[in-house]
Amino acid sequence: MADMTAAVSNRSVWEDRRLLALDWAVWIPTVLLVALVLVCFLGPVVFGLPAPNVTDLLHPRAGLGTSGHLLGTDELGRDLLSRALHGGQVSIEIGLGSVAIGMALGGLLGMVSGFTGGWVESLIMRVLDTFLAFPSLILALTVAAYLGPSEGNVILAIAFFTVPTFGRIARAGTLQIRQRDFVLSGVLAGARSWYLIIRHVLPNILGGLMTYGLLTVGVAMIVEASLSFLGLGVRPPQPSWGGMISEGKGYLSDAPQIAFVPGAFLFLFVALLNLLGERLRSRHAVGGER
Repeated sequence: MADMTAAVSNRSVWEDRRLLALDWAVWIPTVLLVALVLVCFLGPVVFGLPAPNVTDLLHPRAGLGTSGHLLGTDELGRDLLSRALHGGQVSIEIGLGSVAIGMALGGLLGMVSGFTGGWVESLIMRVLDTFLAFPSLILALTVAAYLGPSEGNVILAIAFFTVPTFGRIARAGTLQIRQRDFVLSGVLAGARSWYLIIRHVLPNILGGLMTYGLLTVGVAMIVEASLSFLGLGVRPPQPSWGGMISEGKGYLSDAPQIAFVPGAFLFLFVALLNLLGERLRSRHAVGGER
């Protein structure tokens, strides 16, 4: 009977993998995201674009395709395509870096609280609940204003407000896994808690954390854009999508491309992340019900 159950379980796993491999709603946004990341990081070299801070004083606020600038120039004559691609590097690094830190710290706190229980769980969750009570953007603004504008500080500021949510997700998953027979058997056998967390809990909740993390990367990039728009993001003249939008807000009437180009890149990247994350979340939810 056990062998039959294991065979059915193995078939279900392989069936899920086969369906995922054929799911165009997953692969299309994935391929487009990878292509956009490659364009941002390799495009300036491959396309031979000028450095992002090189000015063309003869053609400030040039339109699309004017004087060798495919997407035009900003108010200082800097190539918008070059700045958008370099700004994308910064925005992507901030989005991924902040979510990675938030997921690692929040996931660790959630797993420890969910597996340990008792006063440890109460203490950790009350601290996380306290931070959840603050509006996310206000919390990020406060931390960024205290640390000062720089790429590293923005990553820490955004990671700060992602920790509580990742912690609650990890705790909820840990409470479910903790009751499984293979975990209870390990406890009865005298296995250490850290071994059970790493060996059994983490692999089973990692999928849910990664799925939510994809959605959070888009949110983190929007928050970074908001911080840069308010002057608390990366320091000028280093470009970021949010900083470029802020620089272009004063030229919307006569040179809208200054704000539109980075805004279009940001919209496309976040939209693809949301499409992929939502699809994976729905598949994860369906798989968890079986």
